[in-house]
Amino acid sequence: MTATSPTRTPQGVRKDLPADLSASITVFLIAIPLSLGIALATGAPLQAGLVAAAVGGIVAGRLGGAPLQVSGPAAGLTVVTAELIQRYGWRTTCAITVLAGVCQLGLSALRTARSALMVSPAIVHGMLAGIGVTIALAQLHIVLGGTPQSSAVANVLGLPGQLADLHPVALGISALTLVVLLGWPRLPGRTGRALRKIPAPLAAVATATAFAALAGLSLPRVDLPSWRSHALPEMPEGPVLGLIAAVLTITLVGSVESLLSAVATDKLIASERGTDNRPPRADLDRELRGQGAANILSGALGGLPITGVAVRSVANVKSGAVSRKSSMMHGFWVLLAAFLLVPLLDLIPLATLAALVMAVGVQMVSITHLRSVTRHREALVYGTTIVAVVLGGVLEGVAVGIAVAVALAMHRLARTRITLERLDGGAHRVRARGQLTFLAVPRLSRILNQIPHGTHAVIELDGSFMDHASYETIQDWQQSHLAHGGSLEVTGRSGQAARITGEDPGAAGEPDEADGTGRTGGAGGAHSSGRGHDARNAEGAHPGERSRRAQRGTHQCCRPWTPWQNHCDHRTTTTRTATATAMAEAAATAPQDGGAKGSSPAPRRRGAGQLASGISAFQRDTAPHVRDELARLAREGQRPSQLFLTCADSRLVTSMITASGPGDLFTVRNVGNLVPLPGAESTDDSVAAAIEYAVDVLQVDSITVCGHSGCGAMQALLSSAPGVATTPLRRWLRHGLPSLERMASRHHAWARIAGRLPADAVEQLCLTNVVQQLEHLKAHESVARRLAEGTLELHGMYFHVGEAQAYLLSEGEDFFDCRVFDTVGQHA
Repeated sequence: MTATSPTRTPQGVRKDLPADLSASITVFLIAIPLSLGIALATGAPLQAGLVAAAVGGIVAGRLGGAPLQVSGPAAGLTVVTAELIQRYGWRTTCAITVLAGVCQLGLSALRTARSALMVSPAIVHGMLAGIGVTIALAQLHIVLGGTPQSSAVANVLGLPGQLADLHPVALGISALTLVVLLGWPRLPGRTGRALRKIPAPLAAVATATAFAALAGLSLPRVDLPSWRSHALPEMPEGPVLGLIAAVLTITLVGSVESLLSAVATDKLIASERGTDNRPPRADLDRELRGQGAANILSGALGGLPITGVAVRSVANVKSGAVSRKSSMMHGFWVLLAAFLLVPLLDLIPLATLAALVMAVGVQMVSITHLRSVTRHREALVYGTTIVAVVLGGVLEGVAVGIAVAVALAMHRLARTRITLERLDGGAHRVRARGQLTFLAVPRLSRILNQIPHGTHAVIELDGSFMDHASYETIQDWQQSHLAHGGSLEVTGRSGQAARITGEDPGAAGEPDEADGTGRTGGAGGAHSSGRGHDARNAEGAHPGERSRRAQRGTHQCCRPWTPWQNHCDHRTTTTRTATATAMAEAAATAPQDGGAKGSSPAPRRRGAGQLASGISAFQRDTAPHVRDELARLAREGQRPSQLFLTCADSRLVTSMITASGPGDLFTVRNVGNLVPLPGAESTDDSVAAAIEYAVDVLQVDSITVCGHSGCGAMQALLSSAPGVATTPLRRWLRHGLPSLERMASRHHAWARIAGRLPADAVEQLCLTNVVQQLEHLKAHESVARRLAEGTLELHGMYFHVGEAQAYLLSEGEDFFDCRVFDTVGQHA
């Protein structure tokens, strides 16, 4: 459902004007130095950066589909523009920008904006990282006091000579710029809090400029020529194919970067604001249309190519912008500065702008993106794209990245690893890892035929796809193996065993079903020892028993991990009749309420029936397999390795999401996974007692606080209002108020999920609450002592219920001072 904003009245527009005005000034102060720096990096006239910033703010801001996105010259197009200027000259590059804008209008008319987002994130991030590396290498020469070369390779080869011929003045000013740029957001104290309201890029440029002017340093500075001599576009000259490739490159890179920035801005708005004061979600086709119109006008006026700029958009949102007026006003301020502040801008050292752009280039190589692509096993695509962009150019790099991504996908689809090993007791285990297609049939058949007749075999299938040829190969071998007196167990993904072993469910399907888990062994290996024995015994079981098991195994809705209300009544008629008779007899002999002889017996409550049915299923299917393990735990006592503190939400099944078994986790559950501070008002000693017992008596090695999506406690905290009657629930939720304060504070690192921003304020609070409760844990004396000794670890975890995806809190903070929850994949 598309989010919409309420209709804005004239009074509302006037009320929003101060917020938009304040945000526009903040964005303007960031845009001026960055626009000049990007123009310097491309080799274009410096006014071209100001033209693009003004046009991007006014035109793209007015016509674009993302109200709070700020457009202008961006680092993502720096390398492409620099190459075009070197090859065709500045005036032809302006004409190429106009043609790229026309192409964007065409793509918008065809409504293809969404299709631009289907490019693999590894390729997009690799392209941006490659551009960042190229920018940083070029600007490093200016930082050192020299001149950049024509390519990244030439810049690398020229570094030794540049280092041998350093210019101390330029290097000193650049170093001062970088120190202020990186240190400004970390200024401590009340004074630092006030100074941090000034954007770091502006503070760095102003400090370096003031120092150079007061010290009377002699070094190259900005030189804005008269607007009378400003160059305008001319008819393109050069090879037609080369010009077409240039137009397509500007169109591709600019469109993808703008659309990705629009999507990221939407996510940031959703995490920062409630539904009552959000602007409409981005219309990507309209955004592409606005970018096209802005590029046409910018190129016609002699400006740089325009795209959505993530840095300025983030600043716009965080500064409190409410409507597109903030972006438009920022463009107007840039326009005024281009005419009125020329003498002031001419004081800025070029080394300062180069250091600023170099820092932007380095930041484009994101550690968060690197972790994400590595976790998804796309590091090869990411790295290849970076290298190809640096060595060959943006268009060539993207093409190479796409080719590598396609080749890697085909390799993963076709590659299957099949191994055979002999187990203790004479059994054989075949493991097939990967997708089973007809290409793997020769290897699969050869391995299966190496298993001797009359032995027990375990087939482990670890893949999401099996074609018909592989299915028939396994089924034919299975029938032959069983006919020669062998036994068989097939394990793997949920339901796979029932399909492959359909000819004899009692022989192979029962162990997976009776296990009660649907997986190969628990965390402690409690189930693996008994399953082969049960599979062999199933062969000699009574036919009626095998029929009963087969009937039960065909009902996927009644797996142990499905809710009671989703179970169907698939018992046989005899079983249902016997149950009904037993219930009738019990009702007949039960005492009547008040001695009323004629009253009918009270029907059995639904909850009690479900509970009894669940207990019966456990005793019948699971208890025989865990009885030995539980008997061992009863003799030896519990020795859990973790204290697991999580919410009481019924959708959170701790043993399921951690693949743990009896004796693994010492679990504490409460509403909101809260840890009251020692000595806090309305302290609940039960949580503190559990922590003390786990840490001091059980000597657990780690404590995990686990939150989850859609937490009702967090929703209640967000919607709580003063003056409401105090109830036990509201008294308990007071322990979550520090999490609410932490999320609203600008002095604490906020939390997010790797690769995306929180979906809404509730998810933001759920993530922040995990971080805050870990801080509360450290205030408990026993925890603090073990942490100081180095014998205890604290972990944060977040479980997204709708995605069935777990996330673990990573150590430290990322570049943006955020605590990041990383995905836990299947191959962790």
